[in-house]
Amino acid sequence: MPRTARLLGATALAAILSTAPAAQQPQPGATFKSGTQVVSLFVTVADVTRRLVPGLTQEEFEVFDNEKPQSIIFFQNEVQPINVVVMLDTSGSMTLTLDLLREAAEQFLIRLLPDDKGKVGAFNDKIQFSSTFTSNRDQLVTEVKNLDYGNGTRLWDAIAASLDELKSVEGRRVVLVFTDGDDTSSRIGQGTVIDRARADEVMIYAIGLESNYIGGPNGQRVRTRPDAGLRKVADETGGGYFELKKSSELAPTFTKVAQELHSQYVIGFAPTQLDNRVHKLAVKMKQTGMTARARRSYLAAADKFSSSK
Repeated sequence: MPRTARLLGATALAAILSTAPAAQQPQPGATFKSGTQVVSLFVTVADVTRRLVPGLTQEEFEVFDNEKPQSIIFFQNEVQPINVVVMLDTSGSMTLTLDLLREAAEQFLIRLLPDDKGKVGAFNDKIQFSSTFTSNRDQLVTEVKNLDYGNGTRLWDAIAASLDELKSVEGRRVVLVFTDGDDTSSRIGQGTVIDRARADEVMIYAIGLESNYIGGPNGQRVRTRPDAGLRKVADETGGGYFELKKSSELAPTFTKVAQELHSQYVIGFAPTQLDNRVHKLAVKMKQTGMTARARRSYLAAADKFSSSK
């Protein structure tokens, strides 16, 4: 029996294909059929001024699998619902900035669309989540206000726990993580997080903030910078990374992430080989002055495919 790749989950792929306008369906000769194996990419396109570029067509994109060009068999530029975990650093270094962080997270949450679902969480020396995924933006905003704080920064553990929360969720999956410092006490490492996000097809956005606070052993001023590994995690999974120097930049940045997530293109191609290896991915634009950002790899594993009827 033929196998079908999970494009945001097999159910979500069918939903996208059934609702896509006729003009956006795959062209003759590359028609999507039940049983076709599809690797999906969510692509953010920006111009030289870093502004998002809407309204592009399939012909303006090129996709490469292990540096070999691929035929695009699915393309859509309509908004797709997201399931997102918003994970916030509430460690001691954030004490003076915590109210601004909560307000910034609210700016993201109030921009979720009716079909989006979210869950909020916090990490320090503990990891905490709200009760369930919900589309109720008021509930999510309230839960952000109730997040606890503590000491330590279990950054990688927190992202891994967010991946756990998304594991059983069908559809498009995203983690939005914020921190102002290095990981201090995680049991899980950055490499494991990347491997898991790749296998689960989860996009990770990261926001980092330089922080200054009084908290050294002798009460001196301490300056922190966000963990250097955040950029790599975001780049590998197709998310964005934003490093801020001022807390006043928090709200506009959380807003920007919401805009990006609702302005991305969906591209699909049929893999030519399922060899259980990690394949490099690249999306390029034919038009000069534009750049495309998408996940940089996928796991070409047969067990990631489910049977279709």
